[in-house]
Amino acid sequence: MIFVARAQVLADLEARALGTPNTVTMLEEACSERRWWLEQWVDGAPYIGGLIAQDLQDALADQFGRGTREGLWPVCLDCAEGPVHALHIDPDLGGPDPQWVCEETGRNVAPLGGLPTG
Repeated sequence: MIFVARAQVLADLEARALGTPNTVTMLEEACSERRWWLEQWVDGAPYIGGLIAQDLQDALADQFGRGTREGLWPVCLDCAEGPVHALHIDPDLGGPDPQWVCEETGRNVAPLGGLPTG
């Protein structure tokens, strides 16, 4: 399950040209931490992908700041007007069936692992 989640989040990083060695290392750290969590709560498997994505969002925001494009990963590309804003995982607990949702409109943009390039 961790490997599927890792692949989904990595695909979304690559879609937004953020699959750098630094961000992949951050992704690996998030996966490692959630591996322990999943061992403690096996029934949490449907939530793991969304939780790893949220963990990576937090790590990027901590490292780059929420005022930067990297710190807002993934940035919403659908809203042409207004301030730059991020997408978030819905449901909040990361699953099941996690979706990237626009913070401003609440519109579903893509499933986890399916962000359009941009």
